[in-house]
Amino acid sequence: MTSSTRVVWDPAFTAYDFGPDHPMSPVRLELTVRLLSDLGVLDRPGVDVRGAEVADDALLHTVHLPEYVAAVRRVSEDPRRADPERGLGTEDDPAFAGMHEASARILAASVDCADDVWRGDVSHAVNFTGGLHHAMAGRASGFCVYNDVAAAIRRLLDAGARRVAYVDVDVHHGDGVQAAFWDDPRVLTVSMHQSGRTLFPGTGFPDEVGGPGAEGTAANIALPPGTRDAAWLRALHAVAHPLVRAFAPDVLVTQHGCDSHQLDPLADLAVSVDAQRAAADSLHELSHEVCDGRWLATGGGGYAVVDVVPRTWSHVVAIAAHAPIRPSTPVPEPWRDHVRRTYRREAPLLMGDAGPDGRCEDRPPWYRPWSGGHDPEDAVDRAVLATRRAVFPSQGLDPFFD
Repeated sequence: MTSSTRVVWDPAFTAYDFGPDHPMSPVRLELTVRLLSDLGVLDRPGVDVRGAEVADDALLHTVHLPEYVAAVRRVSEDPRRADPERGLGTEDDPAFAGMHEASARILAASVDCADDVWRGDVSHAVNFTGGLHHAMAGRASGFCVYNDVAAAIRRLLDAGARRVAYVDVDVHHGDGVQAAFWDDPRVLTVSMHQSGRTLFPGTGFPDEVGGPGAEGTAANIALPPGTRDAAWLRALHAVAHPLVRAFAPDVLVTQHGCDSHQLDPLADLAVSVDAQRAAADSLHELSHEVCDGRWLATGGGGYAVVDVVPRTWSHVVAIAAHAPIRPSTPVPEPWRDHVRRTYRREAPLLMGDAGPDGRCEDRPPWYRPWSGGHDPEDAVDRAVLATRRAVFPSQGLDPFFD
């Protein structure tokens, strides 16, 4: 296995565009790659930046129904032919010309990354344009038309992977990926998200543990609104890490939606860029621990498109390139100047979130490990324990003790 890292990028990916008033603006992609360039990450030895072609129907059909793909093509050719029954032309997923090609390119990119990681052409791969985890086999949902994550996992299985673990830290439940592998014991899906009682898509509860023959291969941590760094990281380490270790996957696939941030306009958690960086770093380390570093990371949600998304995803890419960026690193002035001139606003000064004193710590945010015991009066601890009780016994783990 080489030490190189594949990063997906080409300006063609900005064609995934639901319109100027939609929260999922392609601006977040352009700003991310510009920040990565200004930080020098993309110029590092061993970093391979490549785009992707549009996926053909045969590849799309590995995770989507043929009639759905045909419907996306029709709407793509003529956006007036909306198909709301299949989620096409809705408020969440407005129809736009070229929808099929833009969505199929993102899916192909994640599959290409899966191929590269599985063959050993690269040690890690990152497709921050992907992570479209809500798309179902026959329906668009939650800003997602084709499910690139499910397609990448399916390719890994078809290529010979015995087990694949998927960890999703997006603020919304990774329902489309869970549904795709609900009955498949070869795939572990772990989603940490704001509770479906208070946020779209209204699913992702602890009792969702997998279908017949695959019980214990779906884990859902449903967090209360207002969850902050220490509790968020505690939940991740108390559930995802022990489950992935017990499952012993051949490849780790992760989704790094950064809409858990306190500034995100569509959700209610209160997580910092520093905690999101710490989560990515810990999952990178976990990939080296359990599956020889075979790691595919994707983007996902994130709608604070200037203040949060570019910094968080730049950290993910830099970690994958084995060139992590300290949170106290100044944001490059050319990038800040571009934001100022283009968007008429000021951009963050540092790569992490500064405290009240204007300073940023380079230490990861502190959290209390589960091994220190749990607090039955704490809402996050109750959520974590509910998930551990539901899933851990199936993986031979103790719900109460590490």
